[in-house]
Amino acid sequence: MTPLVSILIPSYNSGRWLAATLESALAQTWPRCEIIIVDDGSTDDSLTIARRYESRGVRIAIQTNAGASAARNHGLRLALGEFIQFLDADDLLSPEKITAQVGLLERVGTDCVATCRWGRFAGDPGAAAFVDDAVFRDFGPADWLLAHTGAARMMHPAAWLVPRAVAGRAGPWDETLSLNDDGEYFARVALAARRIAFSPAGASFYRSALPGSLSRRRDRRALESVAHSVELIAAHLRRAEDSPRVRHSLADYWQRLVYEIYPDAPDLCHRAESEVRKLGGSGLLPDMGSRERLAAQVLGWKLARRLRLLVSF
Repeated sequence: MTPLVSILIPSYNSGRWLAATLESALAQTWPRCEIIIVDDGSTDDSLTIARRYESRGVRIAIQTNAGASAARNHGLRLALGEFIQFLDADDLLSPEKITAQVGLLERVGTDCVATCRWGRFAGDPGAAAFVDDAVFRDFGPADWLLAHTGAARMMHPAAWLVPRAVAGRAGPWDETLSLNDDGEYFARVALAARRIAFSPAGASFYRSALPGSLSRRRDRRALESVAHSVELIAAHLRRAEDSPRVRHSLADYWQRLVYEIYPDAPDLCHRAESEVRKLGGSGLLPDMGSRERLAAQVLGWKLARRLRLLVSF
């Protein structure tokens, strides 16, 4: 029998984009898909829009607001599919995406997971920028995490297709995380798979740079989530492989966290700097504009960063 694919869509106040996302899910060429929306306590017209699609087979679940990870876990509990497609309520899939990835996994083995090309867009998906071609290839599980931690490579959630058995071994989404919950989850997915197989056909589209986006938050809870996700991912990778290349990669990973959160959370920065020292140090330099770089040569990068926040470099 043709395998069933479960497309799981967490939705919170997504009314502006939800119809386009649902249309892209319904347009999949794979013949057996179930689409499950988990409304996470929306206060806009998201639920009204979702209900317009019930007649086309879309299933709706409703929960009190508990976050995207909790909504995804709710969807996983309801899903009947042999493959899992996560799809955020503002992202899109090309019509052949699932067909290409299921076909690939049926060839290489359903103990693998599949990825595909993905691009960032703000308004028109036709203008999406497919810029991260360093990850558009096959990986071993540890090699993927080295690319993620050491070189800041990423796959957004919709780019993956996960066999249900691999998702079961990986475990549920961590509901304590609000930022980089996807990075931590897919680290476990990658390590639960034999291989990450790249599909050259099909694509996903990641809507970025939205006002009010969770990824743009700088509040204390968000920074704690990012720091905790780095800690968890580092632990996952070291359990899989504790080697000089892993320690070097993780030193850069912790150092990148320092640059990302300084000066908003000094205590988290100190903890991250301690991890960098334990791992042997990092030569990673911060991303800076030319004027900030000149200031850093005289004052050090931390003071230069503080000055940049006070005046326009």
